[in-house]
Amino acid sequence: MKHSTPDGKRPTMQPFLINHRSGLTRDLIEALFPMFEKASAGAIAVDQASRITWINASYAALLGIKDPDSVIGQPIQPVIPHTRMPEVVATGNPLLLDIMEHETQQLVVTRLPFFDDQGEVIGAVAFVLYDDLQPLTPLVSKYRRLHQDLAAARKALARHARGTRYSLGDFVGASPAALEVKRQARLAAGRDMPVLLLGETGTGKEVLAQAIHSISGRADRPFVGVNVAAVPENLLEAEFFGVAPGAYTGADRRTRDGKFQLANGGTLFLDEVGDMPLTLQAKLLRALQEGEIEPLGSNKVQQVDVRVIAATSRNLEAMMAEGSFRSDLYYRLNVLEIPIPPLRDRLQDLGILCEAILEAVCEGLDLRGEITDAAVAALSTYDWPGNIRELRNVLERALTMGEDLGILDADAIFKVLPRSGSRSVSSLAPRQVRLLSQTMAAAEAQAIEDALITCRGNRTRAAKMLGISRSVFYEKLAKMSG
Repeated sequence: MKHSTPDGKRPTMQPFLINHRSGLTRDLIEALFPMFEKASAGAIAVDQASRITWINASYAALLGIKDPDSVIGQPIQPVIPHTRMPEVVATGNPLLLDIMEHETQQLVVTRLPFFDDQGEVIGAVAFVLYDDLQPLTPLVSKYRRLHQDLAAARKALARHARGTRYSLGDFVGASPAALEVKRQARLAAGRDMPVLLLGETGTGKEVLAQAIHSISGRADRPFVGVNVAAVPENLLEAEFFGVAPGAYTGADRRTRDGKFQLANGGTLFLDEVGDMPLTLQAKLLRALQEGEIEPLGSNKVQQVDVRVIAATSRNLEAMMAEGSFRSDLYYRLNVLEIPIPPLRDRLQDLGILCEAILEAVCEGLDLRGEITDAAVAALSTYDWPGNIRELRNVLERALTMGEDLGILDADAIFKVLPRSGSRSVSSLAPRQVRLLSQTMAAAEAQAIEDALITCRGNRTRAAKMLGISRSVFYEKLAKMSG
């Protein structure tokens, strides 16, 4: 697939160079661009003002644009209403494996900023990717490593301030299920309302909660998380609403702020909200409905402005039925519900997940942190009750016990993979393998049959649809009949 500019020439690599302050070099960018291009079903670029500077014919056709030159120089937003290119230009941050809705289509898009020699953003390029994203696994991993310094700096700052360490890019995955979660997360970020995250332990609920906050209108305000299950029941009220001076014997003479006060103006993340006792549920409901709290030992009401994101691995509807969770609190929390699928339901993300986890685990270690395709296949034989958290544990153990300096093969995986939770022997039995010639002949016959059905038996049209001459078509048809 070739990109073209209005004058018909291939765009130069020069605009895609980023100076040393970003940690990206000419060689790396020139390696990245053709790799994304090869995997793309269309591409478009904009300038600093988010005006279209070029678009290739494939993307124009995808968007229903008959004349690609007609949109050159136009603002991109009227042409592609749901584009996030202006965001990339404004922030200078890439958006990898994102999902964009266009009319009835859901497109997988990767957007990259490009810079001048002074490190200023002068535009961005977007690639619409094919459905088969597995070949992009090493590429996405390489791009993440290029931004490693920036991510490390962000996490270091988060330790000293109540902010977020994770963005939407840290919820790793390109399967339809993962992309749907990201789509719903962006929807939640744009609406200042309570969100309920439902998923098994280890599926990434806190990562998603932080990601929603980081792209919401409250991003510059505090993000405060509390694991309800980890706080003793007799301390929960003080933990949430704070303590007035001298509220009880031995209490501090100073006011102690609770999570609501600390999160004022920002986001309060309630992890494992299903473990909250009924007495506190009533007080939490009042705080959410009235926007006010009363610290322990105080008779003064304080106004708070907090957006709540709650998460649980429990079945709240069943708990309501048995009376252990208030229905009015449930409906207050569950304004926008985001189910997070377990890892066993998105095994096609295993490759990308392993790349990301190994990169993080091997950071600072003298290890390569690579995994073979056979090892990923071995991982797919397990049901992952502990989800991504368990996957990380297995990879760390495999690295520790491995003898090949960070290169994990199937044997290294099977040594540490729990036997309970693995699928039955029948599901692991090798598939029947046919000769390549037989496989190709069967595929060819199926293609010819499909073309004839589509063309209602018209052999001339069927041959044209298949891109072969009529004589070749009749020859292949005769072999099938024989």
